[in-house]
Amino acid sequence: MTKEFEGLRMLVTGGASGIGHAIATNALVRGASVAVLDLDPSMSPDGAVPIHADVADDESVVRAVDDAARQLDGLDIVINNAGIGAQGTVETNTMREWHRVFDVNVFGIVRVMKAALPYLRRSDHAAVVNTCSIAATAGLPERALYSATKGAVLSLTMAMAADHIREGIRVNCVNPGTTDTPWIGRLLDAASDPAAERAALEARQPSGRLVTADEVAFAVLSLASPLARATTGTSLAVDGGMSGLRLRPG
Repeated sequence: MTKEFEGLRMLVTGGASGIGHAIATNALVRGASVAVLDLDPSMSPDGAVPIHADVADDESVVRAVDDAARQLDGLDIVINNAGIGAQGTVETNTMREWHRVFDVNVFGIVRVMKAALPYLRRSDHAAVVNTCSIAATAGLPERALYSATKGAVLSLTMAMAADHIREGIRVNCVNPGTTDTPWIGRLLDAASDPAAERAALEARQPSGRLVTADEVAFAVLSLASPLARATTGTSLAVDGGMSGLRLRPG
């Protein structure tokens, strides 16, 4: 395994489970020093620095980012992965739910970036990768609120890339398709027919299967890598062809 992250210091939000856990684990293998920020950091990968943080709380984020930078002796890479899901239409989601999901999925990134920018400006290899979603670019049923937050993440990524390119900070995002994570597992468990629901989720991706967390992690680390210095303001689809392919039936 290439050790291109040797000597680089990485912060991963939501890094104790699912996609974030896979990102942190693979980053450690590839030589990075990693701090995991999570509501429950106890399940962070071995070798990572576990730090409690609530990305919906200003003081918690500032304290956690400063702690991560102190323990890692700086920051080079920030992976904004923390997020929550939501099901429903504009009619069925309450306004309280709209505020809550935006507070985590969008404003959480803003809080982390405000706290991390002073450290990133001191790095020679500064990179940010945001976990976005296929929901930012494709209309999915019963995902109005979630899609709106991820559309905001996509736009925010491009704006931040423009704002900070002259400071030497690259900003990109990944757009995963339906990924086999604990959140999807909980949705399937709640379905009236979990097997049929899983089959439907698999079938809507041209690859015919769910994306794995390790596949998303590979894409994230490819964008974060110092080998990708010319790549900024980019969104990378990791969706089994869902966003771009139009296959004939059969």
